[in-house]
Amino acid sequence: MEMPVPLPALRRVPPRSGTAFRLGRGELLTVVDPHGEQVADLVAFSAADLREVLSSGRTLDYAQTIYLTKGHALYSNASREMLSIEEDTVGRHDFLLTPCCAATFRILYDDADPHPGCFENLASALAEFGVEPLSIPTTFNIFMNVEVGPDGALAVLPPRSRAGDRLALRAKMDLIVGLTACSAGLSNNFSFKPIAFRIDES
Repeated sequence: MEMPVPLPALRRVPPRSGTAFRLGRGELLTVVDPHGEQVADLVAFSAADLREVLSSGRTLDYAQTIYLTKGHALYSNASREMLSIEEDTVGRHDFLLTPCCAATFRILYDDADPHPGCFENLASALAEFGVEPLSIPTTFNIFMNVEVGPDGALAVLPPRSRAGDRLALRAKMDLIVGLTACSAGLSNNFSFKPIAFRIDES
């Protein structure tokens, strides 16, 4: 494992956990991978109407690519821009796969005693903002490396992120944001590490 980079002024999301917070219109959210090869699941809701939520389908449709990076926008289910990517030092993220959950570990990992995943961590963190668990959609999986084969098969590979890599997103509306340090072994090259982030004013 690479040596971690210093994290001045950054907030920490411990391994296999999640957090939630408000992000105001115009503010810049920077998500940092301090150690490398760690995925962060992100979801966003309109602070004005929790029924308006980040949409994988709308975003990929309008971007016309599954590999989102600097210059792309993340759209809501109402076809409004929620976030725009202003900086990306990795260039490979996933918006196809749902947040891991206890069933993920039971079905894909044959785990007889499944632990909470990103879904449960997001549900717990977002509860204080009034978000119902079943309202949580497909997450934008920052640093997750998913490739699609010629036959359509999905391959989850180790993240390309290294210590200090980051993704910066500008809020286009007032948001409620959920963020995790992913709990799925395959997504993180079977090593669970923290995620860090900071919020800068416009």
